[in-house]
Amino acid sequence: MAKSSSPKLRIVPLGGLGEIGKNMTVFELGNDAIIVDTGIMFPANDMFGVDYIIPDFSYLTGRKDLKIHGILYTHGHEDHVGATQHVVQAFPGVPIYATPLTAGLIEVKLKDAQLHKSTKIHTFRAGDVLKVGPFVVESYHVCHSIPDCVGFGINTPYGIIVHSGDYKFDNTPVDGKRTDYAKLAEFSRRGVLMLMGDSTNADSPGWTPSESVVEGAFDSVFRQAKGRIMVATFASLISRFNQVGVVAERYGRKIAVAGTSMAKNIEMSRELGILKVPDDMFMDLSRIGHYPVGKVVILVTGAQGEPSAVLARLSTGRHRQLDVQPGDTIILSSHTIPGNEESVNRTINRLFQRGADVIYDPIAQVHVSGHARQEEMKLLIGLTNPQYFMPIHGELRHLRAHAKLALQSGIAYDKVFVVENGFVIEIDKNGARVAERVPGSYVFVDGSGVGDIGKAVIRDREVLARDGFMMVVVNVDSKSGEMIDGPEIVSRGFVYLRDSNELLDTIKGTIHDVLLSRNGDSPARLREKLQESLGRVLYNETKRRPMVFTVINER
Repeated sequence: MAKSSSPKLRIVPLGGLGEIGKNMTVFELGNDAIIVDTGIMFPANDMFGVDYIIPDFSYLTGRKDLKIHGILYTHGHEDHVGATQHVVQAFPGVPIYATPLTAGLIEVKLKDAQLHKSTKIHTFRAGDVLKVGPFVVESYHVCHSIPDCVGFGINTPYGIIVHSGDYKFDNTPVDGKRTDYAKLAEFSRRGVLMLMGDSTNADSPGWTPSESVVEGAFDSVFRQAKGRIMVATFASLISRFNQVGVVAERYGRKIAVAGTSMAKNIEMSRELGILKVPDDMFMDLSRIGHYPVGKVVILVTGAQGEPSAVLARLSTGRHRQLDVQPGDTIILSSHTIPGNEESVNRTINRLFQRGADVIYDPIAQVHVSGHARQEEMKLLIGLTNPQYFMPIHGELRHLRAHAKLALQSGIAYDKVFVVENGFVIEIDKNGARVAERVPGSYVFVDGSGVGDIGKAVIRDREVLARDGFMMVVVNVDSKSGEMIDGPEIVSRGFVYLRDSNELLDTIKGTIHDVLLSRNGDSPARLREKLQESLGRVLYNETKRRPMVFTVINER
């Protein structure tokens, strides 16, 4: 029972609610706080030029009274660790807590950002109890599509908060480590105040298949393939690399790696002993030409169709060391992240055009989800028997579907919180409620810029991508106000001017008319009138709205 003097507990989701990715949640007890996960989200197709998106943690930077005692990580996927370097830069000296594989993946990122020497990483194992500031956090193992995953039981004055992390109940996991049913039942016996449950597959009935089925699908593909095999997956999917290694060794194939991030992760996981593929199974990518095509497997990045990743460059013939050859078999061992469907399908079609045989789910079960489906979600609710329930990690449709499952499982309607990023859940001796909303939007990372482009810039890029632009430079006699020579007109992404004589004549006529009707307008106002007039004419003539820029030089 909470003491009356206990400070309020606040749960502040800054990412992962109402979207897939950039998971980040803050737990506050008075002026003390911990963070669980700091992930990224991949940009949608209309976010031109954006590399990735990180959570908006300006709420934390603005809380000078708040002491952040640590960042705890559930596992090593990008949507949970990808923003680590950005958060560490904002809060130097805050320690990190992670399991061995997750810690290794984070350390690779921090080394790339030259932050590894100034950041303390505390490595723990599933089952360990962590004392982080005033918080006592009990970790427990969960199955997912990457090894070394955990959930957390966060002890508070008001009861235990169970954070599921990404999980599924896999009774035949490839590493032999099942989700810790016993720990979840123990939490229930002690009293779970709130369950925060992964909602990614909340609209999928039944049970998620075991990771072990993937090896059988791989075996079938490897047995039939005569040429080279390429396996495209996430750069951090270490368990998949183990499965590829087992089947490759069975069929006498050597493994090469294409993709810098994947190569670094494989090297790190081999050093930790998590990747158990023998050293002599690997070869340098530059040596694949020395082996028969039927004896080669290449691990590649880009299963989500990312333009700069290896698979997309292979599909367009832009990779420096590799080309797709007729007879190659390419396996996409991943599920498409919502929003990436178009780019993934485009990549698959281009690979087919280049002569490859592309294998992907549902053609063969070369990937299974790492997330629980509905029956597993009901099981987790039943095992923990929480007083309150908060669906996390999913789009709003997933959160709503998960909430329905909680209601079906007997949790009262007023004790289920479906909220989006920024909505604070406040807990005290009188119970839990939704409090104020803090910032929880997108922060775009574009090249070396972080947060320096916003929605206005993205809208401009959309217009440029859709309708292009036109620039008109006019030289005007300062005394007479008449145009000197013809205007210089530059167009990109709008029309090909050399084939548009009638439109050019209309544009020149519009410029002439605007200059004649100057009536003492200032240069700035004249530019505005010219842009407005040209915009109307261009829309009337073409039904398009290109960006119009005008420059008027008075001589």
